[in-house]
Amino acid sequence: MTEGSSRSKFRRPQVIRTLPALTRLLAQWRARRDRIALVPTMGALHAGHLALVRGAQRRADRVIVSIFVNPAQFAPHEDLKIYPRTFAADVAALAAIKTDLVWAPSVETMYPPGFATRIVPEGPATAGLEDASRPHFFAGVATVVAKLLIQCGPDFAMFGEKDYQQLKVVTRLARDLDLRTRIVGVPTVRERDGLALSSRNVYLSAAERAAAPVLHRVLTDCAVKIAAGRPTGAVLTEGRATIAQAGFAVDYLEARHAETLAPAASPAEGPLRLLVAARIGKTRLIDNIAV
Repeated sequence: MTEGSSRSKFRRPQVIRTLPALTRLLAQWRARRDRIALVPTMGALHAGHLALVRGAQRRADRVIVSIFVNPAQFAPHEDLKIYPRTFAADVAALAAIKTDLVWAPSVETMYPPGFATRIVPEGPATAGLEDASRPHFFAGVATVVAKLLIQCGPDFAMFGEKDYQQLKVVTRLARDLDLRTRIVGVPTVRERDGLALSSRNVYLSAAERAAAPVLHRVLTDCAVKIAAGRPTGAVLTEGRATIAQAGFAVDYLEARHAETLAPAASPAEGPLRLLVAARIGKTRLIDNIAV
Protein backbone atom coordinates (compact mmCIF):
# COMPACT_ATOMS: atom_id res chain seq x y z
CA MET A 1 0.00 0.00 0.00
CA THR A 2 1.43 3.38 -0.92
CA GLU A 3 2.00 6.05 1.70
CA GLY A 4 -0.44 8.50 0.12
CA SER A 5 -3.36 6.12 -0.28
CA SER A 6 -2.85 4.69 3.21
CA ARG A 7 -2.66 7.93 5.13
CA SER A 8 -5.14 10.05 3.18
CA LYS A 9 -8.05 8.20 4.80
CA PHE A 10 -7.13 9.50 8.28
CA ARG A 11 -7.23 13.26 8.88
CA ARG A 12 -7.42 13.05 12.66
CA PRO A 13 -5.60 10.36 14.61
CA GLN A 14 -7.67 7.67 16.21
CA VAL A 15 -7.09 7.59 19.97
CA ILE A 16 -6.93 4.12 21.52
CA ARG A 17 -6.59 3.49 25.24
CA THR A 18 -7.06 -0.29 25.63
CA LEU A 19 -4.95 -3.23 24.50
CA PRO A 20 -7.84 -5.17 22.89
CA ALA A 21 -8.73 -2.17 20.71
CA LEU A 22 -5.08 -1.68 19.78
CA THR A 23 -4.70 -5.35 18.88
CA ARG A 24 -7.77 -5.28 16.65
CA LEU A 25 -6.61 -2.24 14.69
CA LEU A 26 -3.07 -3.55 14.29
CA ALA A 27 -4.45 -6.83 12.93
CA GLN A 28 -6.33 -4.88 10.25
CA TRP A 29 -3.19 -2.99 9.25
CA ARG A 30 -1.07 -6.11 9.14
CA ALA A 31 -3.69 -7.91 7.04
CA ARG A 32 -3.12 -5.16 4.46
CA ARG A 33 0.65 -5.57 4.88
CA ASP A 34 1.07 -1.99 6.00
CA ARG A 35 4.47 -1.00 7.33
CA ILE A 36 4.09 0.39 10.84
CA ALA A 37 6.24 2.92 12.68
CA LEU A 38 6.08 3.89 16.35
CA VAL A 39 7.07 7.21 17.90
CA PRO A 40 7.18 6.75 21.70
CA THR A 41 6.58 9.99 23.64
CA MET A 42 5.52 11.25 27.03
CA GLY A 43 3.39 13.96 25.45
CA ALA A 44 3.95 17.73 25.73
CA LEU A 45 4.81 17.51 22.05
CA HIS A 46 7.04 20.07 20.34
CA ALA A 47 8.65 20.42 16.92
CA GLY A 48 11.25 17.80 17.80
CA HIS A 49 8.55 15.18 18.37
CA LEU A 50 6.81 16.17 15.14
CA ALA A 51 10.10 15.70 13.28
CA LEU A 52 10.13 12.12 14.58
CA VAL A 53 6.58 11.64 13.26
CA ARG A 54 7.49 13.03 9.84
CA GLY A 55 10.51 10.74 9.73
CA ALA A 56 8.24 7.84 10.58
CA GLN A 57 5.82 8.82 7.81
CA ARG A 58 8.64 8.67 5.27
CA ARG A 59 9.38 5.08 6.26
CA ALA A 60 5.97 3.58 6.98
CA ASP A 61 2.38 3.40 5.81
CA ARG A 62 0.97 3.80 9.32
CA VAL A 63 2.37 5.82 12.22
CA ILE A 64 1.54 5.29 15.89
CA VAL A 65 2.45 7.95 18.44
CA SER A 66 2.32 6.68 22.00
CA ILE A 67 1.62 9.22 24.74
CA PHE A 68 2.38 7.84 28.16
CA VAL A 69 4.04 9.63 31.08
CA ASN A 70 6.00 6.71 32.44
CA PRO A 71 6.18 6.76 36.25
CA ALA A 72 8.83 4.02 36.26
CA GLN A 73 11.52 6.39 34.99
CA PHE A 74 10.95 9.10 37.63
CA ALA A 75 12.66 9.01 41.01
CA PRO A 76 10.64 10.16 44.05
CA HIS A 77 12.35 13.59 44.02
CA GLU A 78 11.77 14.19 40.29
CA ASP A 79 9.00 16.02 38.49
CA LEU A 80 6.39 13.34 37.69
CA LYS A 81 3.49 15.31 39.18
CA ILE A 82 4.39 18.54 37.41
CA TYR A 83 5.55 16.99 34.14
CA PRO A 84 3.63 18.92 31.44
CA ARG A 85 0.51 17.16 30.20
CA THR A 86 -1.08 18.72 27.11
CA PHE A 87 -3.03 15.84 25.62
CA ALA A 88 -5.64 17.83 23.66
CA ALA A 89 -2.99 20.07 22.13
CA ASP A 90 -0.84 17.02 21.37
CA VAL A 91 -3.66 15.31 19.47
CA ALA A 92 -4.38 18.52 17.56
CA ALA A 93 -0.72 18.82 16.54
CA LEU A 94 -0.68 15.21 15.39
CA ALA A 95 -3.92 15.73 13.46
CA ALA A 96 -2.31 18.62 11.59
CA ILE A 97 0.35 16.27 10.19
CA LYS A 98 -2.08 13.39 9.59
CA THR A 99 -0.85 10.94 12.20
CA ASP A 100 -2.77 7.67 12.09
CA LEU A 101 -3.04 6.59 15.71
CA VAL A 102 -2.42 7.81 19.25
CA TRP A 103 -1.80 4.98 21.71
CA ALA A 104 -2.61 6.48 25.11
CA PRO A 105 -2.72 3.71 27.72
CA SER A 106 -3.38 4.36 31.39
CA VAL A 107 -0.87 3.58 34.12
CA GLU A 108 -3.11 0.66 35.11
CA THR A 109 -2.92 -0.72 31.57
CA MET A 110 0.85 -0.51 31.41
CA TYR A 111 1.49 -1.58 34.99
CA PRO A 112 -1.55 -3.55 36.18
CA PRO A 113 -1.90 -4.71 39.79
CA GLY A 114 0.69 -7.36 40.52
CA PHE A 115 3.10 -6.15 37.82
CA ALA A 116 6.44 -7.57 38.94
CA THR A 117 8.84 -7.52 35.98
CA ARG A 118 11.33 -4.93 34.84
CA ILE A 119 14.27 -4.87 32.46
CA VAL A 120 17.58 -3.70 33.92
CA PRO A 121 19.89 -2.86 31.01
CA GLU A 122 23.67 -2.76 31.14
CA GLY A 123 26.15 -1.79 28.41
CA PRO A 124 25.39 1.79 27.31
CA ALA A 125 22.96 2.11 30.22
CA THR A 126 25.86 1.93 32.68
CA ALA A 127 28.21 4.39 30.95
CA GLY A 128 28.39 6.82 33.87
CA LEU A 129 26.43 9.58 32.13
CA GLU A 130 22.69 9.90 32.82
CA ASP A 131 22.83 6.74 34.90
CA ALA A 132 25.28 8.34 37.33
CA SER A 133 22.74 10.89 38.56
CA ARG A 134 19.58 8.95 37.67
CA PRO A 135 20.35 5.29 38.47
CA HIS A 136 16.66 4.33 38.24
CA PHE A 137 16.12 5.87 34.85
CA PHE A 138 17.13 3.35 32.21
CA ALA A 139 15.41 0.42 33.89
CA GLY A 140 12.19 2.44 33.65
CA VAL A 141 12.88 3.38 30.04
CA ALA A 142 13.87 -0.13 28.99
CA THR A 143 10.80 -1.68 30.59
CA VAL A 144 8.28 0.70 29.07
CA VAL A 145 9.93 0.69 25.63
CA ALA A 146 10.00 -3.09 25.57
CA LYS A 147 6.29 -3.14 26.43
CA LEU A 148 5.49 -0.58 23.72
CA LEU A 149 7.45 -2.49 21.10
CA ILE A 150 5.72 -5.75 22.04
CA GLN A 151 2.28 -4.12 22.14
CA CYS A 152 2.64 -2.31 18.80
CA GLY A 153 5.04 -4.63 16.96
CA PRO A 154 6.28 -1.82 14.68
CA ASP A 155 8.68 -2.24 11.82
CA PHE A 156 10.40 0.98 12.89
CA ALA A 157 10.62 2.98 16.12
CA MET A 158 11.88 6.55 16.05
CA PHE A 159 14.00 8.06 18.83
CA GLY A 160 15.61 11.50 18.93
CA GLU A 161 19.37 11.86 19.11
CA LYS A 162 19.01 14.54 21.79
CA ASP A 163 18.58 11.72 24.32
CA TYR A 164 21.65 10.01 22.90
CA GLN A 165 22.37 7.56 25.70
CA GLN A 166 18.71 6.53 25.67
CA LEU A 167 18.93 5.94 21.90
CA LYS A 168 21.89 3.62 22.41
CA VAL A 169 20.20 1.80 25.29
CA VAL A 170 17.05 1.20 23.24
CA THR A 171 19.04 0.10 20.20
CA ARG A 172 20.87 -2.48 22.31
CA LEU A 173 17.60 -3.54 23.94
CA ALA A 174 15.96 -4.34 20.61
CA ARG A 175 19.02 -6.22 19.40
CA ASP A 176 19.63 -8.20 22.57
CA LEU A 177 15.98 -9.26 22.92
CA ASP A 178 15.66 -10.22 19.23
CA LEU A 179 12.85 -7.74 18.68
CA ARG A 180 11.92 -7.27 15.03
CA THR A 181 11.72 -3.50 15.28
CA ARG A 182 14.45 -1.38 13.70
CA ILE A 183 15.42 1.52 15.98
CA VAL A 184 15.96 4.74 14.01
CA GLY A 185 17.75 7.77 15.43
CA VAL A 186 16.57 11.19 14.28
CA PRO A 187 18.80 14.31 14.47
CA THR A 188 18.13 16.82 17.24
CA VAL A 189 15.79 19.70 16.41
CA ARG A 190 17.00 23.06 17.70
CA GLU A 191 15.88 26.60 18.25
CA ARG A 192 17.56 29.20 16.04
CA ASP A 193 20.06 29.93 18.81
CA GLY A 194 21.04 26.26 19.08
CA LEU A 195 19.07 25.20 22.15
CA ALA A 196 17.87 21.62 21.74
CA LEU A 197 14.09 21.36 21.89
CA SER A 198 12.83 19.70 25.07
CA SER A 199 9.55 19.50 26.93
CA ARG A 200 11.42 20.77 29.98
CA ASN A 201 12.40 24.05 28.29
CA VAL A 202 9.06 25.48 29.45
CA TYR A 203 10.46 25.48 32.99
CA LEU A 204 13.18 28.02 32.10
CA SER A 205 12.83 31.62 33.26
CA ALA A 206 13.60 34.37 30.75
CA ALA A 207 17.12 34.76 32.12
CA GLU A 208 17.73 31.01 32.16
CA ARG A 209 16.43 30.69 28.60
CA ALA A 210 18.87 33.39 27.50
CA ALA A 211 21.76 31.47 29.06
CA ALA A 212 20.70 28.00 27.87
CA PRO A 213 22.25 28.10 24.35
CA VAL A 214 25.72 28.11 25.92
CA LEU A 215 25.49 24.31 26.08
CA HIS A 216 25.35 23.94 22.32
CA ARG A 217 27.95 26.65 21.77
CA VAL A 218 30.39 24.89 24.10
CA LEU A 219 29.74 21.51 22.49
CA THR A 220 30.38 22.97 19.04
CA ASP A 221 33.53 24.77 20.16
CA CYS A 222 34.87 21.65 21.87
CA ALA A 223 34.14 19.48 18.83
CA VAL A 224 36.05 21.85 16.55
CA LYS A 225 39.06 21.96 18.87
CA ILE A 226 39.18 18.18 19.38
CA ALA A 227 38.84 17.55 15.63
CA ALA A 228 41.77 19.94 15.11
CA GLY A 229 43.95 17.89 17.43
CA ARG A 230 43.72 19.74 20.73
CA PRO A 231 44.01 17.42 23.78
CA THR A 232 40.50 16.24 24.63
CA GLY A 233 40.89 16.49 28.40
CA ALA A 234 42.05 20.10 28.30
CA VAL A 235 39.32 21.08 25.87
CA LEU A 236 36.61 19.56 28.06
CA THR A 237 38.00 21.24 31.19
CA GLU A 238 37.75 24.60 29.45
CA GLY A 239 34.24 23.76 28.28
CA ARG A 240 33.04 22.87 31.78
CA ALA A 241 34.38 26.18 33.10
CA THR A 242 32.56 28.13 30.40
CA ILE A 243 29.27 26.38 31.17
CA ALA A 244 29.69 27.04 34.89
CA GLN A 245 30.42 30.71 34.24
CA ALA A 246 27.07 30.95 32.43
CA GLY A 247 25.28 29.96 35.64
CA PHE A 248 24.98 26.20 35.22
CA ALA A 249 25.86 23.44 37.64
CA VAL A 250 27.59 20.91 35.38
CA ASP A 251 26.75 17.23 35.81
CA TYR A 252 29.06 16.11 33.03
CA LEU A 253 30.73 17.14 29.80
CA GLU A 254 32.29 14.02 28.32
CA ALA A 255 33.79 12.62 25.14
CA ARG A 256 32.61 9.07 24.48
CA HIS A 257 32.80 6.47 21.73
CA ALA A 258 29.71 7.16 19.64
CA GLU A 259 28.50 3.56 19.64
CA THR A 260 29.60 2.01 22.93
CA LEU A 261 29.66 5.22 25.04
CA ALA A 262 32.97 4.05 26.51
CA PRO A 263 35.38 6.87 27.44
CA ALA A 264 37.50 7.93 24.47
CA ALA A 265 40.49 10.25 24.56
CA SER A 266 40.69 11.19 20.88
CA PRO A 267 39.06 10.63 17.49
CA ALA A 268 41.73 8.01 16.82
CA GLU A 269 39.87 5.70 19.23
CA GLY A 270 36.75 5.72 17.07
CA PRO A 271 33.90 8.07 16.27
CA LEU A 272 33.40 10.49 19.16
CA ARG A 273 30.25 11.94 20.68
CA LEU A 274 30.35 14.85 23.09
CA LEU A 275 27.61 14.74 25.72
CA VAL A 276 26.64 17.34 28.31
CA ALA A 277 24.16 17.60 31.18
CA ALA A 278 23.85 20.68 33.36
CA ARG A 279 21.31 22.32 35.63
CA ILE A 280 20.26 25.95 35.61
CA GLY A 281 17.78 27.00 38.25
CA LYS A 282 15.45 24.04 38.69
CA THR A 283 15.83 22.76 35.13
CA ARG A 284 18.26 20.10 33.98
CA LEU A 285 19.21 20.20 30.30
CA ILE A 286 21.09 17.68 28.17
CA ASP A 287 22.62 17.86 24.71
CA ASN A 288 25.19 16.17 22.49
CA ILE A 289 26.92 16.44 19.13
CA ALA A 290 29.23 14.35 16.99
CA VAL A 291 32.92 15.23 16.63
